[in-house]
Amino acid sequence: MSDDVPSSTPMPRFGMARGSAPWLVPAVIAAGAAVGASRGSRRRTLLAVPFVGLAAAMAWFFRDPERHPRGGGLVSAADGVVQSVDARPDGRTRIAVFMNPLNVHVNRAPIAGRVVSVEHRPGGFKPAFDKDSERNERVVWTFDTEIGELTVVQIAGAMVRRIVPYHRPRRQVARGERIGLIRFGSRVDVYLPAGVTPAVAVGQRVWAGESRLDLD
Repeated sequence: MSDDVPSSTPMPRFGMARGSAPWLVPAVIAAGAAVGASRGSRRRTLLAVPFVGLAAAMAWFFRDPERHPRGGGLVSAADGVVQSVDARPDGRTRIAVFMNPLNVHVNRAPIAGRVVSVEHRPGGFKPAFDKDSERNERVVWTFDTEIGELTVVQIAGAMVRRIVPYHRPRRQVARGERIGLIRFGSRVDVYLPAGVTPAVAVGQRVWAGESRLDLD
């Protein structure tokens, strides 16, 4: 199975994710102040480097490129690597995607539909790749779609542990539309309805809003 990335994909335009301001703005202000104070001093210039580096890292982490779903079917809700593809007792298939700190952390709707519920569930803060992350804090999305009920679960990681939903129940969302942000290391699970065959394998890299999750 190959990564579903069209060869004709244009260069993405980068914006900043909604919900990034509490982290990004202070980092940029601190970097600007450090650079301003460093003028005429080699020592202060060296001291400014970590602040500039932190601001650059924050800008990279909170980047929000445009994505354009192509073709049909379900698309990945997250950038990252497929951690597991598990058949569930109720007939659904869970596809878990692990996002490392270098991945885009804005998540997207796998298919068009209506938001039925957005449920926050408190929990622990194990690393997202740990099997005990099943008990982590999470936000559970339920969508009413043309192929039935679809569930997407945003799972917080061990770091800042904050999930920022972008929508409320009864909202209609398009396929590939942004639904929320997870700040720092995390995981996203998509539960394919019964009868839908997964098109990805463990270890495969996927992109939110672009990589196909199901077979034709």
